[in-house]
Amino acid sequence: MDHFMKIMVFLHGTILMHRNAAGRPREERVRQVVTRDESISDFATYVPVGNAVQKLCAWQEQGADIVYLSSRQTAEEIEVDTSVLKTHGFPAGPIFFRRPGEKYQDLAERVLPAILIEDDCESIGGEAQMTYPHIAPEFKSRIKSIVVKEFGGLDELPNSLRALASD
Repeated sequence: MDHFMKIMVFLHGTILMHRNAAGRPREERVRQVVTRDESISDFATYVPVGNAVQKLCAWQEQGADIVYLSSRQTAEEIEVDTSVLKTHGFPAGPIFFRRPGEKYQDLAERVLPAILIEDDCESIGGEAQMTYPHIAPEFKSRIKSIVVKEFGGLDELPNSLRALASD
């Protein structure tokens, strides 16, 4: 197993969600985004989706290097993301964010994770808003894409890093 297998995980919608989504069915969580629930813009109160913390910790214990991808773009916003991750016990890891003029796919191509885990962006336009579909072919062959349902979390993914990598 590659001891330094880099796994990039998208934050918002994939492993974190707005506080009013807690305890609600996934479909309602998506509806809350579409109808602009007031808690969506309060990023400091975001909570983990399902057992995302435990899943990422398990992969890290097996040798994965966990890095995060944020939709936010300023240092202050990233500090909030860092605080939320720390508060909920997520594994420590850098949070990558887009530079001015940069798209998500540019960031993924720059970081080159072995695995990119993102949600299907159901509430905000689907595939057009995702990262992997827009990555250049020469990089796609080097990055494994795993897409989960928006606000569905990582619970259905294997606990084994080897199984995740070979799925």
